[in-house]
Amino acid sequence: MSALAIDVGTSSVRTSIVDASGVVSHSHQQRLSVRTPNPGEVELDALEIVDLALVLARRTLASHGPCDVVGITNQRATTIVFDPTTGQPVGPAIGWQDLRTVIDCLVLQGEGLRLAPNQSATKARWLVAQSGREAKDLRFATIETWIAWHLTEGVAHVTDRSNAAVNGLVTLGVDEWDERVITRLDLDVSMMPSIVDTMCNVGPASALPGSPMITSLVGDQPASLFGQSCVTRGAKITFGTGAMLDMVRGTSGPTTLARFASGCFPIVAYSRDNVVTWGIEGIVLSAGACIEWLRDDLGLIAEADETEALASSVRSSGGVSFVPALSGLGTPQWDFGARGGFFGVTRGSTKAHLVRAVLEGIAQRGADLVDAAASETGTRLQEIRVDGGMSANRFLVQRLADFTGLRVAVSPEREATTRGAGLMALVSAGYLTFDDVEGLWSPAEVFTPTIPEDERATLRAAWSTTLGRAAKTIPELSTVEF
Repeated sequence: MSALAIDVGTSSVRTSIVDASGVVSHSHQQRLSVRTPNPGEVELDALEIVDLALVLARRTLASHGPCDVVGITNQRATTIVFDPTTGQPVGPAIGWQDLRTVIDCLVLQGEGLRLAPNQSATKARWLVAQSGREAKDLRFATIETWIAWHLTEGVAHVTDRSNAAVNGLVTLGVDEWDERVITRLDLDVSMMPSIVDTMCNVGPASALPGSPMITSLVGDQPASLFGQSCVTRGAKITFGTGAMLDMVRGTSGPTTLARFASGCFPIVAYSRDNVVTWGIEGIVLSAGACIEWLRDDLGLIAEADETEALASSVRSSGGVSFVPALSGLGTPQWDFGARGGFFGVTRGSTKAHLVRAVLEGIAQRGADLVDAAASETGTRLQEIRVDGGMSANRFLVQRLADFTGLRVAVSPEREATTRGAGLMALVSAGYLTFDDVEGLWSPAEVFTPTIPEDERATLRAAWSTTLGRAAKTIPELSTVEF
């Protein structure tokens, strides 16, 4: 049995076949056009997204042959508003990172309605207002909604719970739309998709050869969690441009969909047969972005792959530390006014020391996520699983093990989101069970701590002091909360 996984990320579309043993094959990938017309604005072309998804999906099926089911995973909160009659978007797809509605969010917060600019809610209002159309004549979509609508040729207008839970427009149970919020934003309930389980029969993908059934829709980070076999328990960190820790919590729902005091926030890990499995998420805003900065802006390295050897070429960072806060600090501090910086630089500091400090700073922030998750759940993990492009860096992964004191298991599939979407689709169709998925875990490599506990405690305490030096660099931004 096999699933076609359609994975729409922040900067590319990838399609693959995922079989019942969890093997990912017949992958095709192409980059998306991402525009930043003004500082803080991030736009994509909604038609390009669906065109690429269809082209690549057909290419994967042509090379593999028919599939049994389809799973879709996506960058959450990227927002599209479209005309259901013509199928045309009324404006650009507004990326999840887009900050054009920051002022709107602050105004609404003053009125007692707390929304964040990275949620879909205020993006949808902006798109409707710019269109000059009546909200009731339009339709709202996040990426999984948009892809499913086109795959079913306009039949299915749906969103799944893992995406709906983070868009700012749903009730606490993530089973219906919050009409109070929708009305306040000048939207209309009629434009909203039906909310369905992450694992259910959405409808046949009639736009594809053989019309396979779409049986899973899921946000990218929950997909990565499932793709690393964290089904009833466990946690993972995805190291990409940023870093995101997701942890399975259970079927007992939260009392709020807002951020917790720990700096984490609730997510829907998955749902099936109207039973929701919840999780928590914590975020590092800058991870791989720091390596891109070293390469593209500072010119200290020519390729990202160089960092592992450079960092390993010196016994220590020579007293240099680096706080990866190029866009502020996420979990647990949520200090948007914090800024990145090197500390302890001397005339004897070399390129290798600086690169090592950057990787160690990213690993320390990963340990901050683990500590926040432990604080929130009262559960101390024994193992953390990792995926994403930076999980290939053995120095980074080893330091993560050292700073957390945990085993760190590297995913055999770097892009575990694709694997998770395919496995969910197979479970939904009854080809696999949850136990089967948990049994599929076979890490590519496992790292264990190489330093004693007292040294780890000393390093973590020093890191806390260093973080304090980067905090509130821009005080007026540090007071902003979403």
